[in-house]
Amino acid sequence: MSFYITTPIYYANGEPHIGHAYTNTLADVSARFHRLYGEEAFFLTGLDEHGQKVEQAAALRNISPQQHCDEMMEKFKHLWTRLNIQPDDFLRTTEPRHKTVVQQVLQQLWDAGHIYSDTYSGYYELSEERFLTDKEMEEKGYTAESPEVTHIEEKNYFFKMSEHHDWLVQHIEQNPDFIQPEGRRKEMLGFLKQPLGDLCISRPKSRLSWGIELPFDTDYVTYVWFDALLNYISAPLSHGGPDNLERLWPQVTHLLGKDILMTHAIYWPTMLHAAGYAPPKQLIAHGWWMVENAKMSKSKGNSIDPLDMIEKYGADAFRYVLMREMALGLDSDFSEKAFVLRLNTDLANDFGNLLNRTLNLLHKYFDGVVPAPVAVGEAEQAIEALAQKTLQDTEQLVRGFKMNLALDTVLQLVRHANKYINDEAPWSVAKTDLPRAGTVLYYVLEVFRLAATLLSPVIPGKMESVLQQLGLDAQALKLEWGVLAAGTQTQKPEVLFPRQEYIEKEKPMENTVETPVKEEAVKAEAPVAAPEAPAEAPAEAVEPSYIGIEDFAKVELKVAEVVEAERVPKTDKLLRLIVKIGEEQRQIVAGIAAFYEPEKLIGQQVVVVTNLKPVKLRGIESRGMILAAKSGDQLSVLTPLNDVATGAQIS
Repeated sequence: MSFYITTPIYYANGEPHIGHAYTNTLADVSARFHRLYGEEAFFLTGLDEHGQKVEQAAALRNISPQQHCDEMMEKFKHLWTRLNIQPDDFLRTTEPRHKTVVQQVLQQLWDAGHIYSDTYSGYYELSEERFLTDKEMEEKGYTAESPEVTHIEEKNYFFKMSEHHDWLVQHIEQNPDFIQPEGRRKEMLGFLKQPLGDLCISRPKSRLSWGIELPFDTDYVTYVWFDALLNYISAPLSHGGPDNLERLWPQVTHLLGKDILMTHAIYWPTMLHAAGYAPPKQLIAHGWWMVENAKMSKSKGNSIDPLDMIEKYGADAFRYVLMREMALGLDSDFSEKAFVLRLNTDLANDFGNLLNRTLNLLHKYFDGVVPAPVAVGEAEQAIEALAQKTLQDTEQLVRGFKMNLALDTVLQLVRHANKYINDEAPWSVAKTDLPRAGTVLYYVLEVFRLAATLLSPVIPGKMESVLQQLGLDAQALKLEWGVLAAGTQTQKPEVLFPRQEYIEKEKPMENTVETPVKEEAVKAEAPVAAPEAPAEAPAEAVEPSYIGIEDFAKVELKVAEVVEAERVPKTDKLLRLIVKIGEEQRQIVAGIAAFYEPEKLIGQQVVVVTNLKPVKLRGIESRGMILAAKSGDQLSVLTPLNDVATGAQIS
């Protein structure tokens, strides 16, 4: 079976950032998992090097567009190397192999009458490199004087996208997995309630020369999106021709950020349909990385440089946190403090300490040689059963691109092994029953071999080190129980995941002229063995007032999913939401319209107070309250960290 996964080809007008790192890591992890499952995997990434923004970025640097793209290419490839990301192909849209395919498809569509010329007059948005409809101008709040747009009247070539409207709606409705997550699918169907217009697919050379020439009119170059999207076909064609494309295309999954879903879910399928190709199997639209609920940008000074994080914590640590912290389709807030906490909790404490403990015990009582398990009892049978369930659940989650939940599933197995070793206490049992102590150690070590197998697509470097400590090599990466052989000589344990300390910058004190600021620092410490008893808790701080647990218990909090959302007429603040809470659906009016577009809430999980007395707002009954946090002029609706069942009780 073949697995074909792509990232967007990233626009070469700027340097790589954490969003690029996340998408490519997700694609790399997915490809590695599918190879682990015995499947062929083809992973494509690359650079989109044409268009007006690239031409302008090069002009600002007083260099040619090609030189600019060559330098950007080196920066992207450097990041992929540092992150241990291994694509099967890195495509640049300036390559002849890609240009040939673009011109062939354009000529085919022209000959078949799917493209026509016309004079167009309208407003052009530079940031998106496209003409806007009147409705889009209104939605974005633009006027004729807005600096973001310029009015253009010129002859251009248009693709008859409007002719494919009904087919596209039918395809999305009949293939519920085509666009994921579900909220994004509903968003596209909502957009398609209006007729599709035709798509301008050319730019005159008098205005833009940096692009692929139209084969039927060399005075024009191809619109950057029509050019770029065809990379998904030109790459496999160049790796074996039509037979290779025919083999890979039925299994293709496009990973992309939610901000470019429109081009992939509307433009791309209609282009393919007109050219005689099937649409992609699946589009996975992930969320954005935010900082304090604001989108990252260099202008705001809140962007995260992935190379800095790799330098501080290592590539495996960065890969792990990227996969662990973002739920499919939802935005995720990035904080270096939370990053360090995740590393210490999952890898240093749960994983690293237990491995260190177990190997030390093995060397103390068995000279580091893996013993044969004997007298297997209920506790061992429970571990085997959980291991089998972990294998099944992880595969299902991985195939659904729920990497955060897959990683949590693996860590739950490790935590169970930690409880098992504490319950069985092999350090005490060894004094009277050495074979029994050996059985306990064998089972914990086999959990680590299996966990290393399941974590190897995410943190390949560190998991290779785990296998080495277990006296194994890559041949031991098998998705089954009982691979670790008795008699295997293990190595002395080494610190794989040192604890990290994050020191925040001190905030300046009020009423002072100048306050020295501590720089952020990272300090590696050796892991500490898990204590026999919990450490003493710090003294409780004195608070002005408290409520009892019985008071808190009166508030019924549950997880809900937004299934419908719309603005309340004649108000700028209110949204009318229909939320699903288990099997129940109820209506809630929320004052969040200034912070959220209604269609972007659909499919999102939220936290709801469900036992409030119903009230009417603007004549609309509201049966509940959506919880949200507000800081300054920012407001964020509270959502679960991981996907959970709707209706789940919060306590």
